Amino acid sequence: MYKLCSRSDKKIRELMEAPFSLSVEDREWLYISSMGNSKWMQMGMQVNPLMLAQPAAEEDVEEDDGMGVAETYSDYMPSKLKVGIKHPDQVVETASMSSVEPPDVWYKMDIPDTTIDSGKLSALQLESITYASQQHEHFLPDGTRSGFLIGDGAGVGKGRTIAGIIYENYLKGRKKSIWVSVSNDLKYDAERDLKDIGAGHIQVHFLSKMKYGKINSDLNGNVKKGVLFATYSALIGESSSGQGKYKSRLKQILNWCGDDFDGVIVFDECHRAKNLCPVGSGKPTKTGLTVLELQNRLPKARVVYASATGASEPKNMAYMVRVGIWGKGTPFPEFTDFISAVEKRGVGAMEIVAMDMKLRGMYIARQLSFHGVSFRIEEVPLDEDIKLVYDDSVKLWVDARQKFQEASELINAEKGMKKSMWGQFWSSHQRFFKYLCIAAKVDHAVRLAREAVKTNRCVVIGLQSTGEARTIEQLEKDDGELSDFVSTARGVLESLVEKHFPAPDRNRINKILGISETSKEFKDIINEVTGKTSKRKPVRQAAQRAAKRRYKDIHSDNEEDSDFEMSDQSSDFSDISDFDDEDSWGRPKKRGKAKNHKQKNGKGRAENGAKLPPPPKDHVERAQKMKAELLKNITNLGRKLPPNTLDQLIDELGGPENVAEMTGRKGRVVQSDDGQVMYESRSEADIPLEILNIKEKERFMNSEKDIAIISEAASSGISLQSDRRVKNQRRRVHITLELPWSADRAIQQFGRTHRSNQVNAPEYIFLISELAGERRFASIVAKRLESLGALTHGDRRATESRDLSSFNIDNKYGRMALESAMKTMMGYEHPIVPPPEDYKGDFFADIQNALVGVGMILREDSIYQLDKDYNNLSKFLNRILGMPVELQNRLFKYFTDTLAAIISQAKRTGKYDMGILDLGVGGEGCKRTKTKTWIGKHATGTAKTEIHTVLVERGMSWSEVQEKWAELSGDLEGFYLSHQVRNNKKTAVLAVLEPSATNKKREKNSRMFILYRPNTGMQMKQEAYSELKKKYKKVTPDEAQEHWEEQFKASSHTCSHAYWQGNCRRVNSGLECEIGLRRRTYHILCGLVLNVWAKVEDVLASAPHSHSSTKMQVVRLKTHEGTKLVGTLIPNNLVERLSAVLEEDSTESYEENFTDEDSKDSKDEK
Repeated sequence: MYKLCSRSDKKIRELMEAPFSLSVEDREWLYISSMGNSKWMQMGMQVNPLMLAQPAAEEDVEEDDGMGVAETYSDYMPSKLKVGIKHPDQVVETASMSSVEPPDVWYKMDIPDTTIDSGKLSALQLESITYASQQHEHFLPDGTRSGFLIGDGAGVGKGRTIAGIIYENYLKGRKKSIWVSVSNDLKYDAERDLKDIGAGHIQVHFLSKMKYGKINSDLNGNVKKGVLFATYSALIGESSSGQGKYKSRLKQILNWCGDDFDGVIVFDECHRAKNLCPVGSGKPTKTGLTVLELQNRLPKARVVYASATGASEPKNMAYMVRVGIWGKGTPFPEFTDFISAVEKRGVGAMEIVAMDMKLRGMYIARQLSFHGVSFRIEEVPLDEDIKLVYDDSVKLWVDARQKFQEASELINAEKGMKKSMWGQFWSSHQRFFKYLCIAAKVDHAVRLAREAVKTNRCVVIGLQSTGEARTIEQLEKDDGELSDFVSTARGVLESLVEKHFPAPDRNRINKILGISETSKEFKDIINEVTGKTSKRKPVRQAAQRAAKRRYKDIHSDNEEDSDFEMSDQSSDFSDISDFDDEDSWGRPKKRGKAKNHKQKNGKGRAENGAKLPPPPKDHVERAQKMKAELLKNITNLGRKLPPNTLDQLIDELGGPENVAEMTGRKGRVVQSDDGQVMYESRSEADIPLEILNIKEKERFMNSEKDIAIISEAASSGISLQSDRRVKNQRRRVHITLELPWSADRAIQQFGRTHRSNQVNAPEYIFLISELAGERRFASIVAKRLESLGALTHGDRRATESRDLSSFNIDNKYGRMALESAMKTMMGYEHPIVPPPEDYKGDFFADIQNALVGVGMILREDSIYQLDKDYNNLSKFLNRILGMPVELQNRLFKYFTDTLAAIISQAKRTGKYDMGILDLGVGGEGCKRTKTKTWIGKHATGTAKTEIHTVLVERGMSWSEVQEKWAELSGDLEGFYLSHQVRNNKKTAVLAVLEPSATNKKREKNSRMFILYRPNTGMQMKQEAYSELKKKYKKVTPDEAQEHWEEQFKASSHTCSHAYWQGNCRRVNSGLECEIGLRRRTYHILCGLVLNVWAKVEDVLASAPHSHSSTKMQVVRLKTHEGTKLVGTLIPNNLVERLSAVLEEDSTESYEENFTDEDSKDSKDEK
């Protein structure tokens, strides 16, 4: 792109390469020049608008640092209930949540004193039981009973809290309860929890072990009371042979409960009911719909939602219909109205939602203190052999893509088949490279594990995928014989080609149908596929029937009326693919009758409805030849591909006798002492498969095994911490080899080793390979964790794994950066950042070709165009996994550089959404001058909404700064004056060396300094000495005094614009300007906000050209008299309008004024 510019364009080139150092004049010149430059216009390039919106003055930039990112946690103690014994471990709550108090307690518990006094339920757990029971006494405006959300973090003891709620209701005469959770193993935990609190007489019944019939009949043991325990997968179970009214589990439950059921329904780990309200063209999950129907059919039930993760994104709250935030009698008629309001206002809005729910008494969220827990991310370098295999794999996939494309055209594949074929292709593409990423880290993980065991620690390794499906396929192919560990990556690619390549497969037809290739029947089928006859049904249907018969024969001894199973979705990546995982030949994957859908463009039909002509025989043969070539190439590459990660890990760490495996797979591949490789079942002689994970856990906790490997199946509810009650009390080293792609899974895994009653806190190690594409998985987790912290704990940095935020790219800034980078690659826009200087070759052209290979850029007849989803970040990050290692890393670096530039620009223009910010972070005084309070009604009571007016004094007088200066001792520390003179004035600052030991060890120019200014006090942004000496020269206090005192005095009433430039446009226009003032007034909206949300929205939206009002900026402060306030910042010019709106909706209001002298209030009733 640059080469096309002549020398006369040199200035444009230079400015393009450093857009963020442009002056206003340069930016205007660049805009005019490029608009008028025909050569640039002919290239179809536009000046990137992100380059043109820069702040004009240095002082505007300073303003961004007036508030600092807040501390995250506060110690937690129940504030309104003084019952019970203190929790055994330190528990914390996010500081934003701690700023609001729950309602007063009026509910009287029936739990026996013996349970309370013995500490079987701690004060913390009793508080949850009380508030849940109190909330259950209310009804929502739509007639359903109000619900309660327990958002306690992993390890606080949600199990005992739930057992306590069930016990409390049992004692009140409500003898039937339903407990829905994620794993059958947790049924034993439920029994243990009830027994531990003295309620062992309440029996727990397995729904999945029951026959499809009446629960309280002889068929199912005449169950009339107790806890019905179900998994989410059992909840949606249906029987093919059950009687009409008991055909589904849901109908069974409803019949057992009866219409007037008012007992407890607990949705434990309730995030598993997510995706009720999916994005785009997706459909609600059956689980989500069933959870919703159960609540709708039992309106009087006492519903409890319980999960450390609550809902990883606001849209996943759809099934929480009993919290009363949306629906009848609320400002949000439908859930979608609530979602659009929250998402429009950014993460700050989610923080407000969590605080509002606590204020109403429907939500509680505490978590174990992470004191003593260490986190680290280790990037694993790739050796040359792995890079070669990776790059060879990339070439094979590019070749496969071309062959799939060509073959589908040769055989005239219709639109539906092509769409589904490509869905399978890209889904397998992502799986394949993900397996390679994981395999690259196995050696590192093994080394870490061995070191930990040597130093008397024990190890937990977290995985998501077991790869069992690929192993089973390989076994079937080789008739049960194995010569080596199965390569999961190879299996993925082979399976894709064998099942989904658009060419009829003679061998497969022969094998599935069990007929000879020379028989007439076989020839008829082949003739039909190639269009020579239409007498027979399609071969796929015949193959399906044969496969079904075979399946039936194998599984005929299974009991039809029980749906108990070990669930493990760990080998299923369809959730993280950018396509649905469906068979390209149209086979339904789910059991049950397929529905008939009329299609305009049905199978084998052209768009006008006419039957497509059959492909010529030579075309079919060419397609078959391509398929054979592809399979041959896969076999050749397969020899170099890594084996199944789980099998390799177990083998290298000493085999099954040394490693406790807690996964959902039924068998594994092992290597005997003589080197023979075989497949064996995981079940043991006296231990059934369904309780094997529990037995393996016992072995780990009893120190029989030093290493545990857990997958999705084991990561909910199982406790592996250094428990005081078990033999193995060594420190846990928790290695996450495969970062879970969603935050709820991540937290479940992290919470396995960090729980109550532990001797020592675990050490977490996240392994990330240097492959740029793999950072995508880290970024997804970081994004989910941020959202999760906001919604579940009221502060988006609260989620345990906050070290990961540096990898967070999947946000609105990431999407902007991707759009800009992709347009730059195509030459549609000037680059925001220049291409890498050390790259040999044409960077943009090479990246463009690589993006063609992964389908992000389309090429037809030498014409390039962007894929329609070019700005979809998940798709982009999935696809770049299939690029050569160096280009992948270069592109990712270019993308993150672009992202950094966009974030920098957003910060400079005040548009960056930083979540909760602290006022007064530099030690300045916050004085509350006025509070206006409105009392309004909500669905289950009344609550206050308040606007606090706060005066913040942040400047430093000459006497204060002299005291600070007197403490300094370093040569480079002291007063500095700016080289630049503006409006006949110079800037005076005090520079103090940042006191950390690492900073002091740095070489002179790299040392970081904290700056103090007369008008804004301590600055959040630190300066390196190299930058400091460019802008300022060191001076004596006498030289600095005049400049310091002049600015300090002026900043009480004069904004920075007027001080440095002589005038201010805002002031000239009759508006207020507080930029650079040392005294600033803030208005903070606190308390119950959801009820008046729509009206607050209208007021904020009415702000004239104010970009800052597009997000809800949440701030936190502590006033000089010790009052904590957390709320939304309201622009000064909107306060009167908002006050008038709040007045309309309130039942009562009053105002309090605070004087500087005595801070006493004078209350004026209205």
